[in-house]
Amino acid sequence: MDHGASDTVDHSAMGHDAPTPATPGTPAATGHEGMDHGAMGHGPGQPVDHAAMGHAPNGDLPADAEPRTPIPEITEADLLAAVPPMHVGHETHDTAIHSYWLADRLEWQDTEEGSLAWEGVAWIGTDINRVWLRTEGEASDGEIESGDLEVLYGRAVDPWWDVVAGVRQDFGEGPSRTYAAFGVQGLAPYKFEVEATAYVGTGGRTAATVEAEYDTLITNRLILQWQAEASLHGKDDPERGIGSGLSTVEAGARLRYEITRRFAPYLGVEFERAFGGTADLRREHGEPVRDTRLVAGVRFWF
Repeated sequence: MDHGASDTVDHSAMGHDAPTPATPGTPAATGHEGMDHGAMGHGPGQPVDHAAMGHAPNGDLPADAEPRTPIPEITEADLLAAVPPMHVGHETHDTAIHSYWLADRLEWQDTEEGSLAWEGVAWIGTDINRVWLRTEGEASDGEIESGDLEVLYGRAVDPWWDVVAGVRQDFGEGPSRTYAAFGVQGLAPYKFEVEATAYVGTGGRTAATVEAEYDTLITNRLILQWQAEASLHGKDDPERGIGSGLSTVEAGARLRYEITRRFAPYLGVEFERAFGGTADLRREHGEPVRDTRLVAGVRFWF
């Protein structure tokens, strides 16, 4: 392209003024100082009006703008899908035969002569129908002082509770006694294990026991077990050292360490007190009405 030496560029025709000659002592002109920014919609140094350009600063929508994707209303089907309804009973039950055997206490007790005590429970059956075995007692000098064995049929009436019925046999010092047994057992609120059983025997004898246990997890393996039991009888049975009314109350705490989930040694303390006619019979035989003893034993199941 041929540009003569005297030819000049017509800046006004291009929309902006010609370059301003540099003044001595000032920086050279850039060639853009004469641009008409007002014609472009904004002046030099003025902020850009994003709202006039159809969008808000930082790419956000105006406060009164409709969402790009409207949120649908929540329906009842959505709520049911998020939180399915709870069912009172089981949907299905396992009909296979299972079993469980627990020696809850097998321990030496710090009595005057030293004694061995036990308490155990076992069941065999299905989720609904089971045969239960329950036993507890004490032995000293190789002889059983007192003990009992119960054989019960249990039926689940709730996910946490069973009703039971069967027979109980008492043995040890004095004559044996046989009772019909009726009761409930299960897991109460706050995870208290509860057993409440009534007994009816020959000769108009009646009795009842209420027992509760609770486990406090100190760690995943170190567990403190609290236990309390009360026994009541409807009439005196002096041959077995039992008086009518509230007979005995036992309470204890045992700290166990589960070496495995199936085997745990423990140490603890147990307190027992006799009341009413039972306390009178013990005094007559020179036996203590109150007794506090240390215990050491093992708990295992399979």
